[in-house]
Amino acid sequence: MEDDFLVLNIREYIKMGKAGEDMLRQVFSSFKCEKNLDVESFLTEQSIDFTKKNQSVTYIVISPDKNNIVGYFTITIKPITVNTDEFSNTVRRKIARVSEQNSDNGKYSLSAYLIAQLGKNYDDSIGNTISGDNLLSIALGKVKELQYMAGGMVVFLESENKDRLLDFYEKQNGFKRFDTKFTKKYKENSHTLVQLLKVI
Repeated sequence: MEDDFLVLNIREYIKMGKAGEDMLRQVFSSFKCEKNLDVESFLTEQSIDFTKKNQSVTYIVISPDKNNIVGYFTITIKPITVNTDEFSNTVRRKIARVSEQNSDNGKYSLSAYLIAQLGKNYDDSIGNTISGDNLLSIALGKVKELQYMAGGMVVFLESENKDRLLDFYEKQNGFKRFDTKFTKKYKENSHTLVQLLKVI
């Protein structure tokens, strides 16, 4: 099913200059995600600049009929620190291969692929064209392409601390929690994000 979708790196538009960026903004205008306004605003307001500055790269996922954006994801590389006490010996050994261990606290420091954004288009005219599982699978496929070219074996993401989302990542897609972080949203009080990783 994933082969039915067209996955485009937005650099393909950006390299065309202003005309390409205007085309992207037109495509973005049909993307709606009221469930998470951060996901929507990143795509429409920040994804182009972040890609131009090489802070991250955003990929848009186009429907099989090639008429609509059904979702998007953003990938970058970030350093993380992981306490592997709750991980299996197999996962621990794999993480140790690509990291440095702090002798004081036993934690591992490494660079990992971050799926920084993952968003479905909930616009009424789109319908339920792509599932969250399919969108995440497409994003992981792109990470594996990067792994083939550059190595590495850990991908991580950050989720709101909601049972529905955590079940999606952990029970349905094999991610494992390794830490939490606090962040601010819409200038409100800080809230918790759960950090989860997967060895690929």
